[in-house]
Amino acid sequence: MRLETAGQRLKDYLLSADDGTLMRHAFHALLATAAIFVVVDWHDIGSNNANMPAYDPMIPGALPMLPPALTEGKPQAAPVEVTTDPELLKKPIRFELQAGGVLLAQGTIEPGAAVRFDAEIKARGEYIKTVSLDSPGGSIGDAIAISTLIRERKIATTVADGALCVSSCPIVMAGGVVRTAEKDAIIGVHQVFNGTGEKLSPERAMSEVQRTTADVTHHLDDMGIKPDLWIHAMETPPDRLYYLSLDEMKEFALVAPPAAVAKKAK
Repeated sequence: MRLETAGQRLKDYLLSADDGTLMRHAFHALLATAAIFVVVDWHDIGSNNANMPAYDPMIPGALPMLPPALTEGKPQAAPVEVTTDPELLKKPIRFELQAGGVLLAQGTIEPGAAVRFDAEIKARGEYIKTVSLDSPGGSIGDAIAISTLIRERKIATTVADGALCVSSCPIVMAGGVVRTAEKDAIIGVHQVFNGTGEKLSPERAMSEVQRTTADVTHHLDDMGIKPDLWIHAMETPPDRLYYLSLDEMKEFALVAPPAAVAKKAK
């Protein structure tokens, strides 16, 4: 009898819920399923590639490496060649003010990068109109903090031809009040992973994945980005990248004109 009552209640709820509520439930279910696969992938990669250099944005002190932007393989190879010197991308992110109020942000987003970015913004103030990104990613916490500050200061973001914006870099891009990508910009996402020698228990691994997923999902939603973007990240192994086409960037609202961002902010 109790099972029948519970089943009827569920049926009544599903029939009465609006489409938006049902979509949110479906999205959360997809995230939970993806998190399970991340933990499985995490274990397999740790077992099969014990010596593979890697970088986990969640663990300070891990050594950075360039993501597989120059490799071949599934889900696909890089759409065009990265024109930036790989040695520059390996270094901690640097900020350089260029003509027209453009601030170049180039290099790995190391732990503490958000503090340096905040100091740069305070020093340059109203001169900065656009942040031009060229980064292999890095610390997710710092990426979220930088993205939040960009939105608060009403700054635009862009990725130039031949520049790289992958891993946690698209999180930074999401903060722009206007978001643009040139034709040959290279933008991609993938799973977070553990690149240190530390062996994480399945429980801790799951906890870290869920926490990070929640943080990123909430932030991207606040910035007006559609959840499908992070689903692609969750589905892509950490030694690969899912490269976004311009059509997908538009579909997920990763590139957006001022009107679209203003509408979300209301």
